[in-house]
Amino acid sequence: MHLWFHNARLIDPEARAERMGAITVEGGQITALDGPCPADATVVCCGGKCLAPGIVDLGVQVGEPGAQHKESLRTAGLAAARGGVTTIIMRPDTDPAIDTPEVLEYVTRRATARTPVNIRAMAALTRGREGREMAEIGLLLDAGALAFTDGDRVVTDTRILARCMTYAAGLGALIIGHPQDAGLSRGACATSGKFASLRGLPSVSPMAERMGLDRDMGLVEMTGVRYHADQITTARSLPALERAKRNGLDVTAGISIHHLTLNEFDLGDYRTFFKFTPPLRSEDDRRAMVQAVADGLIDVICSMHTPQDEESKRLPFEEAAAGAVGLETLLPAAMRLHHSEGLPLPLIWRALSLNPAQRLGLAGGRLAVGAPADLVLFDPDAPFVLDRFALLSKSKNTPFDGARMQGRVLATYVAGAPVFTQEAQHA
Repeated sequence: MHLWFHNARLIDPEARAERMGAITVEGGQITALDGPCPADATVVCCGGKCLAPGIVDLGVQVGEPGAQHKESLRTAGLAAARGGVTTIIMRPDTDPAIDTPEVLEYVTRRATARTPVNIRAMAALTRGREGREMAEIGLLLDAGALAFTDGDRVVTDTRILARCMTYAAGLGALIIGHPQDAGLSRGACATSGKFASLRGLPSVSPMAERMGLDRDMGLVEMTGVRYHADQITTARSLPALERAKRNGLDVTAGISIHHLTLNEFDLGDYRTFFKFTPPLRSEDDRRAMVQAVADGLIDVICSMHTPQDEESKRLPFEEAAAGAVGLETLLPAAMRLHHSEGLPLPLIWRALSLNPAQRLGLAGGRLAVGAPADLVLFDPDAPFVLDRFALLSKSKNTPFDGARMQGRVLATYVAGAPVFTQEAQHA
């Protein structure tokens, strides 16, 4: 499609700037910035609203194969388009796990046929995500795996993890770790402290994350592997992360939007929609994480989309499944960082789009000539009350149900083609 977007508030994470301007799109790519309208182009007036690179969501769980009743590739794609997510980076925690080229190719083929957005998959680091035997990293890399991770199943055998990292380093593959001491965090559903004690909840010290990160950083230093920590959520972990980066290790870190906008007090009366892995942290930790994003110490913000059905959430807090859906709530939740915490939009979009794209070797996340025309048009100030039953995800387990939020996606474009428009939704 040949499009000319004008009267747009351009959010440019690469230039760390925002300005009014225009973008020309042809053949699925951005072909000009601030140029005149081509004679044969379809004109899109943005009405002074924000036009930014589409979100690259690193770490989305999709239930297909194995748990389509929670989320399918089709519903995940529709939810992503509505949420301004143009690229889903799928976790390998499916059933069976994405641990062979055959499963990876199956998922990739079905995703291409069923979803309006880009979907790329990560592969398991060990067979079956069981932490006992290395997966076929070389073959999976050739088949298109973007990174290797066992998700929240920590590889407890340090020797096996070291072998995986050494092999991955030789191939230039990216390892994504979940920094937690598995023994300390086993069975925990809250962060240790006065609040958890008063509620009688099994808890884990923030030091479990620091200990897990210290181990992984030691292995990264030993092997030279490329490494990304999926979630850094406690202030105690930041010095170790900063030291690793200062020492030149190829290390980046992410955090979920829930850990940036919620804290342990949101658990309230044992509300299971607020149960996460790792658990929600103290307000001091939350504020430290926001500052770490502002400083660039934490590189990536993601939804950590984890759909769970009603039966798995309507249980006592200790027994309920962890996680929340986030594809449709990522953008408005991120606007809390803008409106309440004062983070500028280009900085937020570096963490939402540019940094994950660059870490994974993808071309997106930029407003530049030659970049893919994966774009989101949104109003950062539009207020609304979230109704979880209006979400397009099959599962409705969001902690933001009934919350007053700001930030609405007006349109989402993938390779220049509209995959969601608010007008079409209400037509």
